[in-house]
Amino acid sequence: MKTETHSRLIRRYTPAERANHWLTAITFILLAFSGLALFHPSMFWFTQLFGGPVWTRILHPYIGVVMFLSFAGLALKFWHHNLISRNDVEWLKRIGDVIRNREDRLPEVDRYNAGQKLLFWTLIATIPTLLITGIIIWRPWFAGYFPIDLIRIAVLLHAVCAFVMISGIIVHIYAAIWIRGTVGAMVRGTVSRAWARKHHPGWLRQVEQGGDEP
Repeated sequence: MKTETHSRLIRRYTPAERANHWLTAITFILLAFSGLALFHPSMFWFTQLFGGPVWTRILHPYIGVVMFLSFAGLALKFWHHNLISRNDVEWLKRIGDVIRNREDRLPEVDRYNAGQKLLFWTLIATIPTLLITGIIIWRPWFAGYFPIDLIRIAVLLHAVCAFVMISGIIVHIYAAIWIRGTVGAMVRGTVSRAWARKHHPGWLRQVEQGGDEP
């Protein structure tokens, strides 16, 4: 990945990568609200965001398919940046220093830290499971082809995966706001060298050597 002409800025994400990310994020938000509306009566009022309960039930699975395809693009692009290394294991062991923002005590971080990598693999596990279980319980198109016991298991697994995913994304959003400059990277596509040196020194070195991209 080439550096920007401005000597202090480095391109972290291309326009296509940012568009892909935001499409995944928007569809996730729509799925979270529509899914919660269908999950419990206390949140049923969320259906008004989608034109009522009928449209909420119709749109939810279709939006889910869009999110799966969008996330698949991100997964194919970034999976090799999310492989767990020894430094990541050590990073997790020093989670107290992470919380206290003592980054000078942490092992060198590459393009993503261990927390980001764990979220990535959590999404790798939950999103395809949500798609498969969603198809099994998708009325009127597919549910009729499956036995009721399998549908019940799919409903439970769908809810558990949704809970895990929503919890993980909440932490992801909090961390992005907590570490100043992270959100800007996904909006503008660039970060300062100082930011990269502080939070992802291993990635900065790879960029300067021209080896960030495969």
